[in-house]
Amino acid sequence: MQLSPNCSEALVYAAEMHAQQQRKSTDIPYVTHILAVTSIALDYGADENEAIAALLHDGPEDAGGSDRLKDIRHRFGAIVGDIVAGCSETFEAPKPPWRQRKEAYIANLQQASQSVRLIAAADKLNRSRQRADLRLCQ
Repeated sequence: MQLSPNCSEALVYAAEMHAQQQRKSTDIPYVTHILAVTSIALDYGADENEAIAALLHDGPEDAGGSDRLKDIRHRFGAIVGDIVAGCSETFEAPKPPWRQRKEAYIANLQQASQSVRLIAAADKLNRSRQRADLRLCQ
């Protein structure tokens, strides 16, 4: 599969959106997570809309809420916006309690599209790898 300039635009957008963020408890730039999730999704057959959604999946939750989701829909279309929305635990600031968010997210995944499930699985796989790497360094 060859990715279009739309995917390149999403990559730049994601890098700018997360430029000042680091992964939890590290000095690692957050964009490494975005790139890893996208790579995993593509390795498992993501199409271009899914790849773009992987690049943008944490945007609304961590960088702008529902206004960010509206901008993503405007720039990259409804399909990408729906996937990103399905991968988001909350758009609220401050975020609801951890357990409440996680339980609602898991419940929503049961009815989620294959695209949302693919990106969510890629996200959790990358997060679990990072946690394992951090434990090995201690």
